[in-house]
Amino acid sequence: MRWQVQDAKQRFSELIRTAHADGPQVVTRHGEEIAVVIDIADYQRLKGEIIEFKDYLRSGQAFEDLDLSRSTERPRNIDLVNEP
Repeated sequence: MRWQVQDAKQRFSELIRTAHADGPQVVTRHGEEIAVVIDIADYQRLKGEIIEFKDYLRSGQAFEDLDLSRSTERPRNIDLVNEP
């Protein structure tokens, strides 16, 4: 959606809500695009502050210190028939 500067100033709260709900909002002055208002999550993603889950998994950083060896302990016995 496009907003003229005058409308963007007068309806700033609506501009913010629309950017959050519908995505980036373009602000124009005399028909020329001068700014874009975006949701903070989109901004953080663009800056690289938030990585997508698949990229996080691909990085492998969180898994470096995990002990993935199998336990040699036997599972405990549970009597499902006779309740205490």
